[in-house]
Amino acid sequence: MSIKQVLKDKKMQFASAGISEVDAELILAFVLGVERMELHARDFDLDLEQVELLDELIAKRISGKPTQYLIGYAPFRHLTFQVGQGVLIPRPESEALVDAALIEIEKIQLIQGQSSKAPVSVIDLGSGSGALAISIAHEAEQRNWPVTVVAVEKSDEAIEWLKCNIAACDVSVRVIFGDVLEVLEGVKCDIVIANPPYVPDGDQLPELVVENEPEEALFGGGADGLEIPRRFIQAASVLLKPGGLLIMEHHESQSLLLEAELSKGYSEINLNRDLNNRPRWISARREAE
Repeated sequence: MSIKQVLKDKKMQFASAGISEVDAELILAFVLGVERMELHARDFDLDLEQVELLDELIAKRISGKPTQYLIGYAPFRHLTFQVGQGVLIPRPESEALVDAALIEIEKIQLIQGQSSKAPVSVIDLGSGSGALAISIAHEAEQRNWPVTVVAVEKSDEAIEWLKCNIAACDVSVRVIFGDVLEVLEGVKCDIVIANPPYVPDGDQLPELVVENEPEEALFGGGADGLEIPRRFIQAASVLLKPGGLLIMEHHESQSLLLEAELSKGYSEINLNRDLNNRPRWISARREAE
């Protein structure tokens, strides 16, 4: 059976189960050890062992396991991140936060001028897999922008994935273990970026998410989901230099609440939408005290 026919059959299986066709391509590419787009560029032969592995992974995906956990990685911007039990899967909606950080880094570089080579300092609160911190470090390095990036994480399981991804992506990111309000005493930075747990209690998430991804990385606490995001804002207010920028992801119901939360102590508050035109992240500049 040709790869095209195999792929067609698996996509039909997934379609009947309400699963994206892309998942079938990712799993088949993983089994073959190739990039997903190569499936459409040339033909392949599947041996018996690969057929058995493919069927096993397809069955696990249909039974409710995330594709990213099954194949062990998730694409994010220009890199792939190793993920598994205990760490949140990076999502495309978060990629815009990296763009915002890079725009701010470039702005600071231009203000400093050619005479200064002082690195721009970035702190990623609740780093998880490291998708935000590592992407910033990687893309800044590609542009020859000097940066220092610190990733803060308190989950024992997540921090292992974080360290693994830093090593795999070969970037310079310092890892700090602990609660965002209890670490980095006396440290000041130019940018704080964060994707905190923010889902309101009682919010109905897809079963695929709640049955697999860590609850502590999803739910923000309280009916509005803002207990933990408020802690992150409190930490950012201590960490940011005057004029420093906070960039934070949030639930689609929280943008106006967070705007009010940041109205004291911050200026240039911008509400931003995601790829699906839903309120998704906020940025604000720390005012001088």
